[in-house]
Amino acid sequence: MKLNSISFLFKLLILQYLSIQCLSDDFDFFYFVQQWPGAYCDSNQSCCYPITPILPAEFNIYGLRPTKNDGSTPLNCDIHSVFDKSKISDLIENLELNWPSLRCPQLKSIKLWSHEWMKHGTCSESKLTQHDYFQTALKLKKKLNIIQILENAGIEPDDKFYDTSSILDAIQQATGFLPGIVCNRDPGLKSQLLKVYMCVDTSGSNFIECPGVPMGSCGDTVQFSKFWVNLFC
Repeated sequence: MKLNSISFLFKLLILQYLSIQCLSDDFDFFYFVQQWPGAYCDSNQSCCYPITPILPAEFNIYGLRPTKNDGSTPLNCDIHSVFDKSKISDLIENLELNWPSLRCPQLKSIKLWSHEWMKHGTCSESKLTQHDYFQTALKLKKKLNIIQILENAGIEPDDKFYDTSSILDAIQQATGFLPGIVCNRDPGLKSQLLKVYMCVDTSGSNFIECPGVPMGSCGDTVQFSKFWVNLFC
């Protein structure tokens, strides 16, 4: 009886391990998403912008999300793979600059990173370790300087309206791939550029053509809001 119980427990552990592996293997590409802080803060929701470190006026990382070709996103693939700050200690300073939390009440960035790892990062464990996951996001941001791309095309964060097609074309010409964009609305209900989506292969190394790109809530023209915040805390 005792041997049967041990055998049963062993089989249960194997099945649990295999189910986690299957989940973490089950994605086709990453969505790499960057967010414009000016648009996030210029809305009906308040924002808590970090005072230190002083962040540069550029897009910041919103997420690196394993995704299937049908557009679905696997979530929370390994509840046992907890976030461990010590595993990314050499990346903390860079993450604070490039992947900050803007939520109110102020959420410490470490909690944001923990959330992102548990919800999304664990679904890429077959390809990336915890350290690799965050390092990959930082490398992709360095590789894709959206504010520079747009400014080179004469598109600047000056509260003016720009053709949506011009924004898409500028990024596509610079990268070779069509991005997706998502907009929100300011207190006056004007549509403004909020997020830019790019697709990345499963190694996290190369931008690729997206099976489908988000085009959420953006009209023919969108406002590129100034870089400002409405609440410091």
